Amino acid sequence: MGDDDTIRGGEPAGDGVTAGTGAGSIDAEVASQPGCWLRAAGLAAGVADLLPAPGERVAVTGCGTSWFIAQSYATLREASGHGETDAFAASEMPVRRRYDRAVVLSRSGTTTEILQLLGKLAGAVPTVVLTADPRAPVAEAADAVIALDFADELSVVQTRFATTELALLRAHLGHDMTTVAAAAQAALAEPLPPALTGARQITFLGTGWTCGLANEAALKLREAAGMWTESYPAMEYRHGPISVTGPGSVVWLLGRSPDGLADEVAAAGGLAWQSSRDPLAELVLVQRLAAAVARARGLDPDRPRNLNRSVILAPR
Repeated sequence: MGDDDTIRGGEPAGDGVTAGTGAGSIDAEVASQPGCWLRAAGLAAGVADLLPAPGERVAVTGCGTSWFIAQSYATLREASGHGETDAFAASEMPVRRRYDRAVVLSRSGTTTEILQLLGKLAGAVPTVVLTADPRAPVAEAADAVIALDFADELSVVQTRFATTELALLRAHLGHDMTTVAAAAQAALAEPLPPALTGARQITFLGTGWTCGLANEAALKLREAAGMWTESYPAMEYRHGPISVTGPGSVVWLLGRSPDGLADEVAAAGGLAWQSSRDPLAELVLVQRLAAAVARARGLDPDRPRNLNRSVILAPR
């Protein structure tokens, strides 16, 4: 792939993080998100030719956090009338299914499953990768690259890169990210409520595009803090998951709450938590909570146990 097919977003954001230390990285990276989102939104027009056009049948794929961002974008794009859009974990994408374009999300650009998938799609489906490193192996494997290098991270736990990807994709769909960034700034400024920091267990619920965000929110607390979290489409909560709710449980609703659900949470002994702000901005509060709970438990939120920045599998 040639340089003409790579669009770069610029140098890493100035967030006061010292390269190589990782100390406090997640705090600075979380705090930098409103600025990163506005920067990404400003790039949307310039990368429009690389992203899916209205009417195209699109597959969006990634691993871990990127898969959950793919879920949110796929639902948003289809709901906006831009065309049929499916989201897959990279290891599970049906490569024989016909698509007009594949959007691949990969912070590191080195993940084994991503590179394997791009190899299978080569010559069959046009591919565009959103990554933090335009020099990573993924750049050679894809047809086009959008490098959000200014949103790269030192922390193993993804925060700003993933949300900046979604900010770019939302801006491409016509969303105004100015108000979303302002809401995130408010989420950064408010104190963490004791009801959240002291929770025994948290279940995240979403509807539509926020189901992906609910999955990502639950993952953040599991990764950084080793906390018991679950995530479901909101209406599915009644079909079994409500059985874990009790004293010390928080049911965190991202987006619209189904009628009567908050009352059912209360009747089960839990606390229903909901905000009117944009769910992407609400995710910022979740990220802050993950770091705070991790430290309260004596853990390093930048370096969770059993995790690396990229999953690279040894060849058999």
